[in-house]
Parts: sequence; C-alpha cells; structure tokens
Amino acid sequence: MKTNRLGTNPKSILKPILPTIAAVAVVLAGDGTGKAQTTNDWNYKFAYTLGVQAYIYGFPWINMAQYRWLWVTQPPTPDNDHPYAPLNKFCHSTTLKDASWQGGGSPNTDTLYSSAWLDLTTEPVILSVPAIARYYTFELAGFDSDNFAYVGTRATGTNARNYLIAGPNWVGNCPANVTPLTNSRTPYVMVAGRTLVYDADDLTNVYAIQAQYRLTPLSYWGTTNVPPDNRNVWAPYNQTDGLAPWRTMNRAMTENPPNVPSQQGLVDYFAQIGVGPGQDVDTMDDTTKAGLRDAARDGWIMLNQYQTNPPASFFVTNGWIYPPPDHGHAGQSNDFMLRAAAQSLQEIVGNDVIEAVYLGNAGRDANGRPLSGAYTYTITFPSNGLPDVGAFWSLTMYGADNNFVSNSINRYKVGTYPTNLLATNTDGTLTIYIQHASPPADKASNWLPAPAGGFHVNLRLYLPGSNIVNQTWGPPPILKVLSPTSPVLRIQAFTDNVRVTWADAAALRFLVQFATNLPASDAIPWTTMPGEVTSADGNYSFEDNCTAPFQYYRVQRLP
Repeated sequence: MKTNRLGTNPKSILKPILPTIAAVAVVLAGDGTGKAQTTNDWNYKFAYTLGVQAYIYGFPWINMAQYRWLWVTQPPTPDNDHPYAPLNKFCHSTTLKDASWQGGGSPNTDTLYSSAWLDLTTEPVILSVPAIARYYTFELAGFDSDNFAYVGTRATGTNARNYLIAGPNWVGNCPANVTPLTNSRTPYVMVAGRTLVYDADDLTNVYAIQAQYRLTPLSYWGTTNVPPDNRNVWAPYNQTDGLAPWRTMNRAMTENPPNVPSQQGLVDYFAQIGVGPGQDVDTMDDTTKAGLRDAARDGWIMLNQYQTNPPASFFVTNGWIYPPPDHGHAGQSNDFMLRAAAQSLQEIVGNDVIEAVYLGNAGRDANGRPLSGAYTYTITFPSNGLPDVGAFWSLTMYGADNNFVSNSINRYKVGTYPTNLLATNTDGTLTIYIQHASPPADKASNWLPAPAGGFHVNLRLYLPGSNIVNQTWGPPPILKVLSPTSPVLRIQAFTDNVRVTWADAAALRFLVQFATNLPASDAIPWTTMPGEVTSADGNYSFEDNCTAPFQYYRVQRLP
C-alpha cells in the first residue's frame, strides 16, 4: 500500500519539514539527563499523548501545504518531476510513464492527469469541461484531503457543462448555465483530474480534450480577460528544532480551518497544547514543546508503519486488500488514521470507492509468501468473471521500488486496454501469467512481465460495480506455479492398506502420488491423491487402500 498517484514520492518531499531523530535527541537529551527528567513530567506526557493524536488529525494540513508550495512555486527537475502551475490554472500531464521513470510513486498508464490548486479565498472558480465520449473524472478535495465533490462520467455525465466551485463562506449568485457544486470546507482546494488513455497512439486525442478543460475565476466569467499568474504561496517551515511540522500545521489550519462542527471539540482540545487554528507552538513552555517534538517524530513513524501493516479491520479476500468504505473522505467519518496514512501520506488524495477501488496485495501471493521473479505465478478469472466495472480495470506491475519494471516487450499492465490483447482459455477462463522470463508463445499475450526480484501488483477498478463497492467480490488469488521437485520419500506396496509416517519441520505441506507401473520412474505418469498432508507438530502420515498388485507411492514437499 505505498502509492502516490500523481507522480510524486510523498515521503521524499516531506523529509525536509519533519523532525529528524538526531535533532530531537539533541533538544531533549542535552547533557544526557534532560530527557529522563522531562519525560517523567506529567506536562510532557500530556503534550506527547495528545500531540500524537493531534499530529494524526492534522497531518493532511502539513502534507497539503507542502504539495501546494511544491506544485505552485517550484519548477520540476529531472530528479523531481511533478505538476507545476499557478493557482487556479491546470497543469496537464502529456506522457505515459515507462520504466525509464525512476521516481517511484506507483504511476499508472491508464490516464493522463490534469492537476490544479484553487484559491477560493475571495471568489469561486468555474470548471468547464467539453462533451467527452470516454471516461474522465475530476476529484475535488479540501485541505483536509477529504473529497467534497466530483465532476465526471459518473458524477455529472458526459455533456459539455460548467461547474461553480466555491469556498466555505461564499454567498452570491451563480451565473446562468453554470451548475453549483457542494461548497468546499476549506478556501484552498486540490483538483485531481484523470482522462482515460486507450494506448500510446491515443495520446493526441487526449491532448485535444485537455485543451478544452478551463478554470475561470468568477469575476472573469463572460469576459475575454485572462487572469494574471499567481504563485503567492507560503513555504512550509523547515527549521531543525523539531517544531517545524507544528508551525506548518498551525498556519495551514489558520488559513484552512477544519470546518466540521462535530469535530470542533477535538480541535479545541488540541489548542491546550498550542495546536490548531490561531495557535502558536512557540508560545508554549519548554516541557510542552518537548512532548510535541517527540509526538511529531513518533506520529511520522506510525504513519509509515501503517503502510506496511494496515489494520486487521481491512477486508482481505484471496490475498487482496480492500480499502475501507469511507476511503476518500475518511475524516468525515472520524477515521483520522486512515485519512492521514492512506489518503494523505500514501496518495495525497484518494478516490471515493464509488469512483474507483485500488486493490493491493502487499507484495505477497495468496498463501502470504513474498512475490518474487524467481517463481512463476498465475491469476485465473473464471468464465464471465472479469471485474465488474463501468469504465475499465487494469493490473499493473511494480518493482520493490514502486517503479515500472523494464522488460523486453515494454508492457507494464494488462486489463481492459489495450483492447483485444488478452486471450481466453478454451473453457472461457482467462489466465494472466506473471513471471520474469517470457512464457511460451501461446501464453505471450497474457504475460505480465515481472522483475527478477521482489514485486507487487495493483488492481485498479474504475466505476466499480456494487459487488466491488460492497466488498462481496474478490479477485482470483495469485497462485505460485509449482515446479517439479524430487520426491522426498518413495515406497512400494503390494496389497492391503498402506500407512506411511515420517517426521519433518512443523507446518510443511506435502502431496502424495502413486503409480501402478514398474519401475516407478519419473517418466511414468503419477496420479496425485486428493488433498495435502500437513502437520502442526511435524509428525506426518498418510494411509491408502492399495488395490493394484503393485503400487508405488511418493511424497513430495510443496514450496
């Protein structure tokens, strides 16, 4: 679960504004006795425990402040490619990334992005879209990283229309032929637009669509005037005293208050330690500051641990991990850990599940073993059992570094597009072959190339059906293909019952096969008996009724 879908690595960006363990150690430890004295103070413990919760609650404000500053004011470089545009103007991506891109972030080759930061402090902005005969969506999120509105195929249809996006306190008249959307909770808004690309030859068609997306401040609506570029965005704090995250959070919340009445009591509680709208951590006493430094450090560690060890409450089926139903607007359900770790840190903003569901597998097969290019895997969809989606689905391969994997056919995904790529089996099922080496020619169309080492795959489902939204459907498991192995035990039986016992390490898996021909060489067909042999204590056995005059058995250990 470690993806940023807008082409930037969030963890690398956030490092400058987060306290380093070394810096915190210097501040708290001093001559080696200060920390012990401080951490025994109830004021420290109160600031620390409440601070951890405040950090989790307020992390999106830190993250959004960083991305707004980066995308609006800092030109991209070859080592840090990211959207770049003034406030209230689009930045359109124009290329589909390939294996030459090594910036991480688990990119996709399904859509081109149209990204923007909106300043709604003084007036609304109008989003205009043309008639579009393909899937597209605009996801609108507040500074808390929770979505508040959508424009697109599902939410508003495919006709050419104009939509008014207003801040929380705006009162006024909406122009004719403009549809008002739900007001944003915060005056600054992030827009994440996606337009479907069928394949590389389709790019010019998408460019033509992107050229017709418009953002117009209300005061410029109906005129030919062009607003001047505005890049007036403050930079997040980056002092090394361990309090920079709190300064950034406080300033961002002052500018963009949470504005959720049911959460106001929690926001007021955080104010007791100098955190929240209108607060200043620099006015707090030294003990409180010490608790906040540790809280920010440990809160950051917790958010990162969440990435590799999500809660047991997440629904898992066949090894695939579903996002919770409130993903995309988790803060509005008071799930602040999900909002901070999954929506904000992992994705910046995340789709509501009614728009798109991304299923991951934490880099493991259906049996929980790490995926590796040293082995071959298959995913087999039943006949008429492909994902139920209204737009498209794709299965994308990533190396351990969250980059595409270089391969001889330059293929990084399989799915709905390109069309007519995947071949079905004679019984109507569809098998995807995941492996490092190219498969035989009759399987090449369904090959998803893997690296030589570890990897993970993401299953993206756009406009998912109700069985996906309700989590009653599960993708087929990722199954490891068993390679032929030498038998660990062979026995000949003549008549009557056969019982064989042996000892080995606990919790291994064996299958039993038999042959009736002599000699029982590997060239003779072996018949596999139903089921597997396993044991919790390492004492293994099987029994069979030998009906042939001569019957040979062998036991093979499974990987």
